[in-house]
Amino acid sequence: MAEGFAQRSNASLLHFSCRNDTYRSLMGPLANPLAKMSDDSAQAEQVDYKSIALLSAAHLSDDVNQGVVPAMLPFFIAADHLTYAAAAGLVLAQTLSSSVVQPLFGMLADRRPAPWLIPVGLSFAGIGVALAGLAPSYGLVFAAIAISGLGISAFHPEAARRVRYLSGSRQATTMSLFTVGGMAGFAIGPLLITPTLIAFGIRGAVLLAVPVLLMSIAVAHQLPRLAAAGVSEAAGVHGSVLLEDRERWGDFTRLTVVVIFRSIVFFGLNTFIPLYWTSVLRGSKTGGALALTTLLAAVTVGTLVGGRMADRYGRRIVIVVSLAALAPLLLLFRSSSGVTVAAVLLVPVGIALAASTSVVVVMAQEYLPNRVGLAAGVTLGLSMTIGGLMMPLFGAIADRYGLGATIFLLSLVPALGFAVSLTLHEPGTTLEVSA
Repeated sequence: MAEGFAQRSNASLLHFSCRNDTYRSLMGPLANPLAKMSDDSAQAEQVDYKSIALLSAAHLSDDVNQGVVPAMLPFFIAADHLTYAAAAGLVLAQTLSSSVVQPLFGMLADRRPAPWLIPVGLSFAGIGVALAGLAPSYGLVFAAIAISGLGISAFHPEAARRVRYLSGSRQATTMSLFTVGGMAGFAIGPLLITPTLIAFGIRGAVLLAVPVLLMSIAVAHQLPRLAAAGVSEAAGVHGSVLLEDRERWGDFTRLTVVVIFRSIVFFGLNTFIPLYWTSVLRGSKTGGALALTTLLAAVTVGTLVGGRMADRYGRRIVIVVSLAALAPLLLLFRSSSGVTVAAVLLVPVGIALAASTSVVVVMAQEYLPNRVGLAAGVTLGLSMTIGGLMMPLFGAIADRYGLGATIFLLSLVPALGFAVSLTLHEPGTTLEVSA
């Protein structure tokens, strides 16, 4: 009897399973969207927005120290009677130490996770700038600014790693929030340091270290929570893990080339738009500054929009479409004869330019799932620096052939980036698994 009951039970289960499979096959078109919405909602709840906000605020505090150095140059020149070449050397000291060294810190973080680098790097970034205001000689000022750059370099890869671990299914969206924090810090830096140095002299740079150190203390207080995020991600505690496919070095290399092309355009527009505004469009110097502000505001919007679109439609498509749109937009900007039309065109130019800013960081981390610190160091630091180092060449072109030729050449660079972006592959997706 027991055996017969077991056979009938198995038959019933098999019958139910077959009917259930048939139901799923018939209802799949209706059920799948609902299931996907449920999965997306569950994954979205895993995003630790409180920690993301903290890291974004820390990124703002960190990159303030990058923005203040160019604004400090006139005060160093007046106080220490520096030449323009010596003053420019201070910017180079910070650029090299804050960007070129970033991949090394990224590799260090990948080999031995070090969340403590976030508050320590932040502290050194602020202390270096403060010491530069107190240093009695050019050599010591140079060393202090280099120390600040090393702190900035130590902060970025590990902070970007933590953002990845805290982001759930919103990798690009949260990375865009983190990136915008850095942009805001870079823009706020001159606004903070200039009135401070006017009021207190070059030694007033010490005051800038106070909010940076307070932020580093706040991050250190939350460090156990930030450190636990990586452990939870690896163990799948939250029920969502990233499938770590083989590392795609070919795609990562091509993506790095795309980042370099895009950074050339960014630095080029940031450098030459005020000059183009006054020399070619015959606008005022104030108008040139407002045009640059318009571009940077659009860049901020583009970063946020691009991150959201990448999470919804995919990483690759955002990069491809933004670069495809950027080239004709720049050509339209160059062909405009009036300041009003040119100013309007800077809005879509900035959005297209920045739409992939945070996306490339996430995509690089997905190409190198076991080296996310290195991926962040290259895309956030080294690749951007290479774009900046190209500016003397474009300056020489402007001297010889004019600013119109320079803007024309800059409009061709996105086309090269677009061609390379077509060879990229969409990274792996996030799958839901049970805890």
